[in-house]
Amino acid sequence: MIVAKKKPLEEIIETLRTYGKILILGCNECVTVCEAGGKKEVAVLASALRMYFMNQGKEVKIDEVTLERQCDHEYLEEVRKIVDQYDAVLSLACGAGVQFMAEKYMRTPVLPGVDTCFMGVTQERGVWTERCQGCGQCILAWTGGICPVSRCAKRLFNGPCGGSTKGKCEIDKELDCGWQLIIDRLAELGRMDDYEKLMPIKDWSTERAGGPRKVVREDVR
Repeated sequence: MIVAKKKPLEEIIETLRTYGKILILGCNECVTVCEAGGKKEVAVLASALRMYFMNQGKEVKIDEVTLERQCDHEYLEEVRKIVDQYDAVLSLACGAGVQFMAEKYMRTPVLPGVDTCFMGVTQERGVWTERCQGCGQCILAWTGGICPVSRCAKRLFNGPCGGSTKGKCEIDKELDCGWQLIIDRLAELGRMDDYEKLMPIKDWSTERAGGPRKVVREDVR
């Protein structure tokens, strides 16, 4: 899932100061799971903003809507009849959702209410960790299901660097060495032969360095 975290309330208030009618738009997918932008978070933020503006003696109308997703046209259509009633939309979706909403409703400012962090997993309640950077060329079949692009600080492809010590990364002694994890996993699977194979140079053109990417599937168009 895409992991996001709440923006500081002060930052959100600064972006909303000039608006009198605000729609807070939540998303019922990834940001709900990571407790950053679902229906509950929309309600809490709306309450905090109402209280702030009331204490400032400023009359601001704040409404709440949570869509199933903000990354699909069909769900964004659900607010078409009301979006023009607001001076701004504060979206608690990930950065992709914020941009898609902004592209669809060009005449209304769409502002982010969360900071999008990475694609990751729920390690435990309240803890999310990165697992994928969407590099466009997955090699997990050869690395025991552990990604050196996202788990190795240096994104190395042929074993650990000289800085790892006792299974920990040199940049942070609390961080597991990605390649140590790969080696341990391959050993557990009895597949250490995969570790001995020299990985070819990665085609980084499939990553973000080549500009915004697109996936087209003719079979579902």
